[in-house]
Amino acid sequence: MKNKTSVLPREGEAQASRCPDNSAFKQQRLPAWKPQLTIASVLSSFFLTGAFCLTVGVCLVLSANSVREIQIDYSDKCSDCSKLRENSSNWNKECHCSINFTLKEDILGDVFMYYGLQNFYQNHRRYVKSRSDAQLLGRRVDIQRSYCAPFSTYRNGTPMAPCGAIANSMFNDTIDLFYNYNSSVIQVPLLKTGNSWWTDKNVKFRNPESYNLSSAFAGTARPPYWRKPVYLLDEEDERNNGYVNDDFIIWMRVSAFATFRNLYRRLRRVRRFAEGLPAGNYTFQISYNFPVTRFKGRKHVILSTVVWSGGSNPFLGIAYLVSGTAATLAGFVITGIHLKLRKKKTYFQKQ
Repeated sequence: MKNKTSVLPREGEAQASRCPDNSAFKQQRLPAWKPQLTIASVLSSFFLTGAFCLTVGVCLVLSANSVREIQIDYSDKCSDCSKLRENSSNWNKECHCSINFTLKEDILGDVFMYYGLQNFYQNHRRYVKSRSDAQLLGRRVDIQRSYCAPFSTYRNGTPMAPCGAIANSMFNDTIDLFYNYNSSVIQVPLLKTGNSWWTDKNVKFRNPESYNLSSAFAGTARPPYWRKPVYLLDEEDERNNGYVNDDFIIWMRVSAFATFRNLYRRLRRVRRFAEGLPAGNYTFQISYNFPVTRFKGRKHVILSTVVWSGGSNPFLGIAYLVSGTAATLAGFVITGIHLKLRKKKTYFQKQ
């Protein structure tokens, strides 16, 4: 047997101390701020916080209520197209529908057009991860090793561009707005660029380098649910084509909730629409391509303005109001408890 080495200190040797050094830092003797909480300071902080939150909440709610917004559900109004799209064999057949509405008052200022989806869940873990960020940066990567499956390659091995479930389910309805002025019909000019975040457009998304987009995406195929390849998303503007297409970029930023809206177009304020949308009769011309019936979804088109606090969303204002009310009520409760205890203390001192 081998002899075991003893770890005990030998006779006459001093054992090393494991105590921390006798310094101000290690012995926690450094100067520190020790606030003395008095009833006046505590109550003043509660009431000031409540007043601040209530003031900001009222301003935010009033601001959100001042937003002009029109929301139209076209799920049922385009029922014929909806039935056509439920059959996947009709994917190459076009279907159009029209929706008329009236603006009783002018909508002045910048006007934004959104499309809204209801009961469409984008927050599933596998759905959120089903993309290849390296591919979207224009790199030649092996997407079979990514999270894009089963939307990565076809059976013959041809890679999909872009790959993944997010890209495959991209919203592809086309919405145009027309103004019915007297006996003429005027198409409302809308901007389809400048709607995505600057960091997405210039940092996170890039097209493969080549002398033209068709050759850059050679050897790839469109996702199964797309009607055209990625390099034909915008044939009129090469700067808005391929992976840097604004509609594609906006769709790739998934929503945390089942009901959401995405920015689709902005009003181009020229000629008759320089001040905004004038009152009158309008028509939405919709090319219906995105089916929603199977998952009991709904589709909306929204026209809205924005204010200094954003769009028509009162949640932040309500949150401030609730927080301010809670802080103010807590201040009153603490005041009542303090007065009650002070009376008891005075009573026992007199006894």
